[in-house]
Amino acid sequence: MHRKAGTSRRNLLRVCVGGALSLDAAPPEKSKVAIARDPRIRPAGGAPDSARLLKVLDRAMQLLYGLDSPAECWRQVARPGEVVGLKVNCLSGKGASTSTVLVEAICERLAEAGIAQSDIVIWDRLNSDLESGGFRVTSRKDKIRAIGNDEAGYYPELSVYGSVGSLVSNTLVKTCHAIINLPVLKDHGIVGVTLALKNLFGAIHNPNKYHIDAGDPYVADAFMLPPIRQKVRLTICDAITAQYEGGPSYMPQWSWPFNGVMASRDPVALDYTGWQIIEKKRAEKGMKTLRDVKREPAYIARAADAQHKLGTNDPRLIEVLEA
Repeated sequence: MHRKAGTSRRNLLRVCVGGALSLDAAPPEKSKVAIARDPRIRPAGGAPDSARLLKVLDRAMQLLYGLDSPAECWRQVARPGEVVGLKVNCLSGKGASTSTVLVEAICERLAEAGIAQSDIVIWDRLNSDLESGGFRVTSRKDKIRAIGNDEAGYYPELSVYGSVGSLVSNTLVKTCHAIINLPVLKDHGIVGVTLALKNLFGAIHNPNKYHIDAGDPYVADAFMLPPIRQKVRLTICDAITAQYEGGPSYMPQWSWPFNGVMASRDPVALDYTGWQIIEKKRAEKGMKTLRDVKREPAYIARAADAQHKLGTNDPRLIEVLEA
């Protein structure tokens, strides 16, 4: 009697073992997006309460890293001796820029984790943007610096990926070892939303070229530029006051108090989550979806594809942790 090919005892054992291995394979690790909120974070609509905001920041970081000590969380981000760049978003002035109080809280926690003040750099496109956001511009190296790309300059070697060819900020390329990305939760009138991925347009010399087609694929490609991709370690999104229409300029009539902070090591997962928050608010206000108004942020899916692999936009692979 002849055996059929593939039915030998040895082959059968291989099939059984292979099946067992596939059944026992660990599920894919989920990307965490931590959201911490406090409805009393901004008393009487004024400046954020620094003590409350610090506690909100601590909760977000502890949720993200699963650690009890805020200082221990920050030690996962950077090591003593590294220069840490805080990429703020100040294009819109104080109304819709990264909160100075949030930045102060981050600097406080970095110091507790062993990062010297002289190794912290707050930066954005222009000195005037920083000033309009409430930051004092200074390039002194014996304390926390705040400097625009117009003063620091751009690294002269062109950085290229896909559809993007740009000069990247000297602050990012030459000065900093690690970047903490600090966008604001808000709408963008051309590319849909401006969160983690889009905030790094502030690191390149020619972002004006890359807003066509609702920023797709340009936003994702810009984040793939080697200096950016290699140095951004964490995103903390200022969601104290969020905006669902009219961005990136500050439009108080389309803003609302979200009263929180979002944190993730996955910029794509954070952008997807923030986009859904904005869409939910638009729906509450009776507004059309971003897709319906021709500015769906398709670059978020692009950033997650097999060519970019910057993170995930699959809600099944995103774990949103709230406190």
